[in-house]
Amino acid sequence: MRGFTWKDHSKFTDPGAAGAVIDELPADLAALREASSQLVFHYRAGGDWAENGVPAGRAGEIDTRYADALFALLLSRGEPALAGKRPPPDRVVGCCRDAALLLVSLARHKGIPARMRVGFAAYLRPGLLIDHVVAEAWDEAAGRWRLIDGEMDSGWTPELDGRPVDWTDLADDQFVTGPRAWQAARAGTSDPERYLTAPELDAPELRGWPLLARHAIHDLAALNRTEMLVWDAWGMQLGTGPGPLAGQDAALLDETCAHLADSGVSPDVVAALAGRDGLRVPATVTSFDPYGGPPREVTLRP
Repeated sequence: MRGFTWKDHSKFTDPGAAGAVIDELPADLAALREASSQLVFHYRAGGDWAENGVPAGRAGEIDTRYADALFALLLSRGEPALAGKRPPPDRVVGCCRDAALLLVSLARHKGIPARMRVGFAAYLRPGLLIDHVVAEAWDEAAGRWRLIDGEMDSGWTPELDGRPVDWTDLADDQFVTGPRAWQAARAGTSDPERYLTAPELDAPELRGWPLLARHAIHDLAALNRTEMLVWDAWGMQLGTGPGPLAGQDAALLDETCAHLADSGVSPDVVAALAGRDGLRVPATVTSFDPYGGPPREVTLRP
């Protein structure tokens, strides 16, 4: 992947036949974010499935990893367009990763450099940093990257420490990327126990050091245009226990995160890091079941 740019689609973000419908949307990040916020019914946070008219038989959609397949599901339901309000039955069952992936797909189709970022949101549960996935897009006028939450409805306007959360421009303390979270925990400036998937989930691998390591690795993969499902695992992740990582693995993540914490990191540096043992995404990965079933081996598209 040396020489890629974040304008380029990956095999995960290529919208396929949906490109013609995306052409109808404006090439504006706020409009694209508004569109993406209407596309996903969150499998856990979206509310009661039956009350929202979402059939239980759609549970398996959560494992749809490619944008062309996600868009195909969406455009087979309701209005054959991507703008405007979309009721829950016409959305795809997914999570924050899917909303972020779709937003990245929309932006790249419009020629806007964009990438998926895996990390933690401070605006979901007071005092905690909850695992979350957002998009990051290049703002040409401002000359900087902007973190954009592609999932949240614009009608929800939370505040953090008295400051409103702008879904189109998240502050660094409102969304903390996996590499920056790893660095803060390693430096002792942030308690690793604050980082978790959900307080009610009693699973050691979904909080603290294992989750910090996992999100740093997933963020590297996403920056390398390998936008994985958040419950996929490979390499170093498969040997991670409930406590801090072993010295050699921790040192590798320290080095990796030192580069990735800088939003100006180059694609060549990202590609070189993503090719290292323990971090490289193989052709076949282990994908865990978010509903609690057994894991399975999944071979990615070539």
